[in-house]
Amino acid sequence: MALAKPGTKLTILPCGAMTADLTWLLLAPGRAIRSRQQKAEPPEWVDVPTHCVLVDTPEGRLLWDTSCPPDWEQRWEPTGLHDFFPYDKVSEDEYLHARLQQLGVAPGDIDYVVLSHLHFDHAGNLGLFRDSGAAFVVSDVEKEFAFGFDGAFSGAHIKSDYQDVEFRTVSGDTEFLPGVSFIQTPGHTPGSMSLRVDLPESGTMIFTADAVYRGESYGPPSVPAAIVNNLESWYSSVEKLRGIAEETDATMVFGHDPEQIRQLRVAPGVYA
Repeated sequence: MALAKPGTKLTILPCGAMTADLTWLLLAPGRAIRSRQQKAEPPEWVDVPTHCVLVDTPEGRLLWDTSCPPDWEQRWEPTGLHDFFPYDKVSEDEYLHARLQQLGVAPGDIDYVVLSHLHFDHAGNLGLFRDSGAAFVVSDVEKEFAFGFDGAFSGAHIKSDYQDVEFRTVSGDTEFLPGVSFIQTPGHTPGSMSLRVDLPESGTMIFTADAVYRGESYGPPSVPAAIVNNLESWYSSVEKLRGIAEETDATMVFGHDPEQIRQLRVAPGVYA
C-alpha cells in the first residue's frame, strides 16, 4: 500500500446526530437486551452521531459519505425511519453543506464522492453534488443491491436518494488514490466499504462506516447489531478490519460512536 503523498490531509466533518434505541446498534446483554431485573426499565435511547470525511490529495479531493439531509423528516416519513432514527440533534451549522462552506469548499471543488454504502444517513446529501461534476463511487455489490429491489425503499435504502445518480463502481479492496484505499467490509449491507488513509505524519486511519458502529461493537469480542444484512459476513469483516488495524497500528474511527467523535480532531482541524 502506497503512502499518501506529501500535502495530503484529512478533515473529519461532524454533522450532528440522530437518536435511536440502542438495540438497533448494539445487541449487548444488559444494555440493549434487558435482563429480568431490568424488564421494567425503558429502552435506552442514545445519540447516533454522523460524520463525513474530506481527503485532500495532490491527485484530487475526495468526500467520504454525505450524512443526512436537512429535510430528513419529509424524506424519511414514507419509510417510517423518521420515527426510529430522528435526526434531531443537529444545528444549522452542522449540516454537510454548512460544514463545507465553513471550510471554503464548494460542491464543484470535490472530485470524488465515495459512499461507504447507500443507506439514508450516508447517501442523504448526494443531491448537493449532482451537477458538480464530481464522480460518484460505490462498490459494485452495493449498487447491484440498492438498485435491485422492488419498490421505493428497502430497510434503510431509499431509492430517491441515489436512483438518478450515475455511479462508478469498484470491486474488491481497491487503492483508489495514492495512500487512499477502500476495504470491502460487507455484512451491514451487501456492499459496505470502509476507508483507509495512510497519512505521512498521522499514520494509518481506518473509517469503518457502519461495518463497526461503536467501540463497544468492535470489542473484542465483537458485538453485532439489529441492523445487519448478513451476520456471518459482518463478523468476518470486523475481524478483517482488526487484522489490518493491528498490522498497521491504525487509528480506528467508528461509524456512529458518540464518545469517540468528541475525542477526535474534527474540522477545522486536520490530520496530515
